[in-house]
Amino acid sequence: MMSKTANSVSLLTVTLCLVMAFAAPPALAAKCGNNAKGFGKWLVQFKKEARRKGIRKKTLRRALRKTRYNRSVIKKDRAQKKYFTKTTFASFYKKRVSSGGIKRGRQMKRRHGKLLRRIERKFGVQKEILVAIWSLESFFGEYTGNLSVFQTLPTLAYDCRRTKLFTDNLISALRIVQRGDMRASKMKGGIYGEIGQTQFMAKSYRKYAVDFDGNGRADLINSKPDVLASTANLLRRNGWKRGGCYKSGCHNFRVLNAWNESTNYQRTISRLAGRLR
Repeated sequence: MMSKTANSVSLLTVTLCLVMAFAAPPALAAKCGNNAKGFGKWLVQFKKEARRKGIRKKTLRRALRKTRYNRSVIKKDRAQKKYFTKTTFASFYKKRVSSGGIKRGRQMKRRHGKLLRRIERKFGVQKEILVAIWSLESFFGEYTGNLSVFQTLPTLAYDCRRTKLFTDNLISALRIVQRGDMRASKMKGGIYGEIGQTQFMAKSYRKYAVDFDGNGRADLINSKPDVLASTANLLRRNGWKRGGCYKSGCHNFRVLNAWNESTNYQRTISRLAGRLR
C-alpha cells in the first residue's frame, strides 16, 4: 500500500500527463526559405496562421488558389536593393525625372487644381508634393504594375530576408478582399505588392486609405480623389506640418521617410516638388 504522499504525487503525475496529452500543440510559424523548394509547405502553414488571425477559408481560396513561387520577383528584389542604395542622387534623379515629366506634372497640377486645393485644406499637404509623388510612383496612373499581389506578397513573405514585413502585408491584403473593398483578381501592382496610382502597400492601404469621392469605399486604383487624399492622409498622420518646408533638413523632409526609406527617393520628391511649385 502506497503512502498518502506517494499517492498524491502519483495523482499529480497522471493529471499532468493527461493535460499534456490533450493540450493543443503550439502554433508553429511558417518556415521561410530562399528557393522554391519549401514554398508549398510554407503556404499550407501560412494558411493555418491566417485562419487563426480571422481570415476565412473562402477568402483564402479566392485569393491564393493560383499562388506560386515567383523567381522573377526575387530576382528583381535583389536588383532593387542595389538601385536604391548604390546609385548616386544625381543618377537616381536623372533616371526618374525628365523635362517632359515636369511639364506633365505642371499640367496635372492645373487640371486637378480644385481637387488638390480641397485636399490641401483638409490634410495640410502641399499640392506639389502630392503631384510629385503621383508622378514618381506611376506617372499619374499610367504604370501601376500588372503583377498579382497574391503572387508577389506570398513569394516575398516566404523569402527569409523580410519575412515579417511581407507576411503582415499579405494578411492586410487578405483583409482588404475579405472586407469587400476589392476583388482578389483586381489587386495587381508592383513587385512588392504596391497597389494603385501612388503604390500603397496593403498594410498602408488599410491604415491610411480614405474615401474622398464619397462613393463609400477607398479605391486607390481608379479614383484620383481617393488616391491623392490617401497619400496626403499618410503624410499628415506621420507628422506632416501644414504648409511647412520640405527641403532636406526640414521637419517635413524627414516625414517623407514614412513614404519611402530611400534618401535618394526623398530628395527626388523634394526637388521635383520644388520644380512643380
